[in-house]
Amino acid sequence: MLKSIYIKTIVCVFSMIYFQTFVFSQKRISKYEVLWAFKYPIAACKIKKQWPMVIRQYQLVKQSKVLDTLENGGKMDAFRHVYFMAYLINYIKEEKLRKLGIAHEKGNYLQFIKHQLEFSERPDSLACIMDLRNNEVGFELKKALTCFIPDSLANSVIKQIHQGKAWYLKRNEQKNYVSCENEAINLSLYDNNWFIPKCLIPTNL
Repeated sequence: MLKSIYIKTIVCVFSMIYFQTFVFSQKRISKYEVLWAFKYPIAACKIKKQWPMVIRQYQLVKQSKVLDTLENGGKMDAFRHVYFMAYLINYIKEEKLRKLGIAHEKGNYLQFIKHQLEFSERPDSLACIMDLRNNEVGFELKKALTCFIPDSLANSVIKQIHQGKAWYLKRNEQKNYVSCENEAINLSLYDNNWFIPKCLIPTNL
């Protein structure tokens, strides 16, 4: 009996790794996320079960272009983090999800060290701060909702973004990053810098 449960748990853990690696993250899952999955195998199993529905809704919003098409630093990036956390917190405890979010950002730092890309860009410090803030927005949104209706949750997240309750990185009309002083940022000058002077702003600006 225990052996059967153990095997099932291992399958869930690696299924979660598969989904995040090939379906969503566009990168091989980091050692920090793997450790999280082994520490919380039941939570990993729940993510594995809910993942297809979460991805489906994310793709629908992306295709609708109701926000933008920027999956790194843009409103779609903000939507991804807010929606995923607001959805998954209905199945997994908040503190466990928060630790998963932190593990993911630690993995992004490893990507930076290894010169790897996520959604065609190299991770940086402010992008990680943005993601962690938006995770918290997802947690707070769940607390504010009177009930959980999966099909309407995406609309609630979009509303939050339009109201400026989430975060994204400032860009100019050419979709290039700018500083808080509206100075264009030449990313090639920061090739080996974890900190880039981008500007984190509310999503209604």
